[in-house]
Amino acid sequence: MQRDFGISLWGEGNFVIDGDDVRVNHADKPALLSLTQEIRAQGHRGPILLRFPHLIKKQIDQLFEAFSAAKKEFDYQGDFRALFPLKVNQYPNFIHHLIHVSQGYAYGLEAGSKAELIIAMAKTPIGAPITVNGFKDKEMISLIYIAAKSGHHITVTIEGLGELETIARVHREFNAGSEIPVAPSIGMRVRLHSTGIGSWAKSGGYGSKFGLSSTELLEAYDILEKEGMAAHFSMIHFHIGSQMNEINPLKKALREVGHIYTGLKQRGAQALKAINIGGGLAVEYSQHAAMQERNYSLKEFANDVVFLMQEIAKSKGVEEPDIYTESGRFVAASHAVLIAPVLELFSQEYHESGLRLKAQNPPLIEELHALYQTINRLHAKEYLHDALDHMESLLTLFDLGYIDLEDRSNTEILVNLIIKKAIFLLKDEDTDELKRLESRIQEKYLVNFSLFQSLPDRWGMGQGFPVMPISHLSQKPTRPASIWDITCDSDGEIAFDVSHPLHLHDVDVAQEEYFLGFFLTGAYQEVLGMQHNLFTHPTEIVVTFDETGKYQLSDMIEAQNLMDVLDDLDYDTEVIDQILKHMVEASSLMDEQQKQDILDKLSLYLSENSYLKTIQAIIAEKKRG
Repeated sequence: MQRDFGISLWGEGNFVIDGDDVRVNHADKPALLSLTQEIRAQGHRGPILLRFPHLIKKQIDQLFEAFSAAKKEFDYQGDFRALFPLKVNQYPNFIHHLIHVSQGYAYGLEAGSKAELIIAMAKTPIGAPITVNGFKDKEMISLIYIAAKSGHHITVTIEGLGELETIARVHREFNAGSEIPVAPSIGMRVRLHSTGIGSWAKSGGYGSKFGLSSTELLEAYDILEKEGMAAHFSMIHFHIGSQMNEINPLKKALREVGHIYTGLKQRGAQALKAINIGGGLAVEYSQHAAMQERNYSLKEFANDVVFLMQEIAKSKGVEEPDIYTESGRFVAASHAVLIAPVLELFSQEYHESGLRLKAQNPPLIEELHALYQTINRLHAKEYLHDALDHMESLLTLFDLGYIDLEDRSNTEILVNLIIKKAIFLLKDEDTDELKRLESRIQEKYLVNFSLFQSLPDRWGMGQGFPVMPISHLSQKPTRPASIWDITCDSDGEIAFDVSHPLHLHDVDVAQEEYFLGFFLTGAYQEVLGMQHNLFTHPTEIVVTFDETGKYQLSDMIEAQNLMDVLDDLDYDTEVIDQILKHMVEASSLMDEQQKQDILDKLSLYLSENSYLKTIQAIIAEKKRG
C-alpha cells in the first residue's frame, strides 16, 4: 500500500492528505482529527460516525449528470428517473439529508417492507417516484393504494402471480363506487437468464429469489387484461446484483430485458413505458491498484444503458423506454466515515530491553545474540535463515525440558528483533519471503469499535473497507498491522494480509491519541450492524457547511447507554436498577458514606455506553476532577 493508503483510488477527491492530516476536500477543508477532537471535547467517547450530506449530493448530481449527458449524446427520447433503495440505509440522519439535497431531481425512494413503505410515503415528495419491491401481502398492497390515492407516483412490482391476484382484490375494494378508479402503477420483476458476478451474482439467473419467468410474465399480463388493469402496467424491473464490478454482465442483461420489453409492447402492452434496471452500480473500495473492484466508469455505465435501450427499441420499432435506477450503494457509501481510537498495541515484537540474558546462556541463544548484534545488509538473508532455524531448535529443547522459560523468552525476543532488522535491511528486495515474515512481527492494534456493529460486511462477506490513520501522515507508517475490535469474538478482527499489507504508525497511546478512519461505510453497514456483545450504534454527527464555507456540527445522536440497550432487549430496566441498588444498600462490606459513593458511581456507569475509554480520556477526566 502506498503511504497515502490508496486514497487516490477510493477517495474520489472527497478527502485529501495535507501534512499530518486527512482533510475533507470541501469548503474550508476541516481535518477529520479536528472534528473528532471537537466532538470528544464535549464528552463523547467510543467510535464516532461522521455524516457528510454534501457527498450525498455529489453522488446524486453525478448520477443525473451522467445520464443527462448520455441522453444528449444519443438523442434518447425516454426519461431518466432514479430512486434510493431504503434497505441500503434507513437512518433518519441520512434520509432527511438525502431528501433535502436531492431537491430539484424528483428523486424517489424504493421500499421493500411495510416499515420502509411508511418511510417512503412520508418522505418522498409528491411527484417523485416510489417503487415497492419484495414480497407483499394484502395489508402492504392496501398501503400502496393509500399512497396512490394520496397523490404519490407509486409503482408496485409484482414478484409472484399470487400478488397480482391480491392486487386485483384490493383494487376492487379501494375503487368500489368510484367513477374514475385510482391505482398504483404496476411493474413486473423479470427473472432473467443473465446473472451477475461476485458475491451478489445469485440476484440474477433462473435460480434467483425474485422475479417472474417468461411463462409467468405472459400469464401475469393475461390476468391484467382479464381484470381490466392492463392500463396500469407501466414498468418491467430486473436486478442482477449489488456491487457489479464488471460491466459485461449488465450489458448482457440489458439486451435480454430490452427484448422482453419490446416483446410485451408488441403484444399490446401500450401502457408499458419504463425499464427499471435496479441497483448494482459499484463503489471502489480497494486501497491497492492491483485489486481494484470496478472495471468501468459512471460515464460508461450510463452510456451503455442508454445506447442499448435505444438500439433495441429502434430495431423493434417501439418507443424508447424511460430508464429507472435504484443505485443505493453508489449514493450512500461515501457519505459516512467511522472514526475510532486505538486503545492499545499488543505487540508480537519484543524490545531489546526485555532480554533476560544470563551469565551463561545456551549456545544457540548466544549465537542468536551474536547474529542480532552483527547482522548487516550483505549477510542479512543468511543470518535471518540461521535465526529461524535456531528458533525451531530452541523451542524443541524447551518442549523437552532442556532450557527454561527465560531462555524461551530470550529466543522469541531475539528472533523477532532479527526479523525486523532483516526486513529493514532488505526492504528494497520486496520478496515474498519478507512479506510472509512481516506477519511474524505484526502489531495488533486494539481499536475501540465493534466490527460486527459497524463493518458487518467485513465479517460476513469479506468486504474490504478503506482504513487509514487520520493523523501522523507526514511520517512513514512502519508497523505491519492487524486490527482487533473490542468484542469478545475472535472473528472481530481485520487480519494482516501478506499480499496487501496494512502498515500503521508506531505510537504510544499513553502519550497521544491515535485514531483510525474507516471509509465508505454509509451503505448497508449501519442497517446490517448487530449488537454483538451489546455494543450499540456509535455516536453520530452530521457535518454540514454554511454559505461561507465553515463547517457546522449538528443532528448529534448519542450511542445508547447500557440501560437503553437492555431495554431494547425487553429487559425490565427499572427492576434491574432496583436490584443493583438494593445489592449495594444491603451490603455489610461498606459504611453509609461508601454506599452512597458506590451508588453515585453505579448511576454514572449505567448512563454510559459499552465502548471503552482510552487512556487519554481517563487522564483528561482526572485533570477535570
